[in-house]
Amino acid sequence: MTDQFGIKKSLEILGIKAENLGSSTGNTWIETKEESIASYSPADGSLIAKVQVGNQESYEAIISQASIAFEKWRSVPAPQRGEIVREIGNALREVKSDLGKLVSYEMGKSYQEGLGEVQEMIDICDFAVGLSRQLYGLTMHSERPGHRMYEQWHPLGIVGIISAFNFPVAVWSWNAALAWVCGDVCLWKPSEKAPLSGIACQKIAAKVFEKHGMPEGICSLIIGDYKVGELMSHDSRIPLVSATGSTRMGKLVGQAVGGRLGRSLLELGGNNAIIITENADMDMAIRGALFGAVGTAGQRCTSTRRLIIHSKVYEEVKTRLANAYSKLVIGNPLDEKNHVGPVIDQDAVIMYLEAISKVKSSGGKAVVEGGVLEGEGFESGCYVKPAIYEAENHFEIVQHETFAPILYLLKYNTIEEAIAIQNGVPQGLSSAIMTLNMREAEAFLSVAGSDCGIANVNIGTSGAEIGGAFGGEKETGGGRESGSDAWKAYMRRQTNTINYSSNLPLAQGIKFDI
Repeated sequence: MTDQFGIKKSLEILGIKAENLGSSTGNTWIETKEESIASYSPADGSLIAKVQVGNQESYEAIISQASIAFEKWRSVPAPQRGEIVREIGNALREVKSDLGKLVSYEMGKSYQEGLGEVQEMIDICDFAVGLSRQLYGLTMHSERPGHRMYEQWHPLGIVGIISAFNFPVAVWSWNAALAWVCGDVCLWKPSEKAPLSGIACQKIAAKVFEKHGMPEGICSLIIGDYKVGELMSHDSRIPLVSATGSTRMGKLVGQAVGGRLGRSLLELGGNNAIIITENADMDMAIRGALFGAVGTAGQRCTSTRRLIIHSKVYEEVKTRLANAYSKLVIGNPLDEKNHVGPVIDQDAVIMYLEAISKVKSSGGKAVVEGGVLEGEGFESGCYVKPAIYEAENHFEIVQHETFAPILYLLKYNTIEEAIAIQNGVPQGLSSAIMTLNMREAEAFLSVAGSDCGIANVNIGTSGAEIGGAFGGEKETGGGRESGSDAWKAYMRRQTNTINYSSNLPLAQGIKFDI
């Protein structure tokens, strides 16, 4: 491992060693004697560290401790739970640069994006602190005299969190921070492709809980492959499983959890589009499309996959985009002069190449040709060229999400046609329109407009703020995380009726006298 950017020092600060245990009930780490998995950096191909995976025995130990911890944690007043989450946010502030560097090095996103991901964790902690005093229920008027009705919210129990490699820490925090202030305890299975980032976060949070005398099990971690996810999905002791990943994975989780009548919160694939109208601010449109398509090397669930361009400005957009792509600097993500880093691993490279082959065989034409980069600085074999292809929305490959920097250009003539193309895919996560025409913008946001969970005007598809609920429809899964009232997913609703009269009338005027 080269240390040009101080990664070794950051690993030391975060408590990451050459060999790490991957199962934890908090500050207690469980040795499993299982074979370790190795975390290699896609930036330079170096081995960062190894992690011992969890097994059935460690899983049972974690679940048992989490169940015990829930009994105490749920009785801690919500504002006090919020105070602990506030301190976790402050602990993240102290290591923001080091944790951002680890995220960048282990996952491959740019250092600025790594810092941004840690900032998301800090922001959601701040949001959760305020939320801890706002877990509101409603009051309702009873039809019966001398009666009062209201609703209140109670914690669910153990929340299982399955996160993906592309946001190895932020999505966990979206779930955990809210679940904690709601009174739940959390079991986290990070992606086995970025386990060290998860271990670092576990160490940070566990220290804060310990400082406050809280029991082990409020924050738990288990590293493993899909088998761990299967254990969580089928376990009736976990009332809610929040899973982020592919649609294929989400369907398996949803079926397993639904089969036991549990709850699932699914954040799955996206196939996001930007509509660029003839009335767009073209400079703004190009910038929005550029970051949306190449940011995180096209490995965001909100990455821009399709540009739906009005025929009058189609050639201009194509030319300007090709010119912008020619100026992209690709290289080590820790080097801030670079715009684009690597994809996560060789499997991602193969998927990228297969997608290019499919779009070409379907009749797509290259605007900016793709390919794998070789030579000095690209030794990991995970660096690919951001590519652009003219295509049709009905192409099979265009209908699917490819987690790579491939952008498809599509042409339209009317706003109704553009919206139909936008909606004409199985996924429904993020969408955007670039226009200065109010009628076009409002049509896009109307009931007959975008069918996505996120619909933006004059910003791209990527870069959601934590204050709004994040999620999508159709094969994206329907889940909502982060802001707004997403907290309700982590609690159970209870309706209460109190009779303070001396009579016992029945609802609906029913008479039952003896």
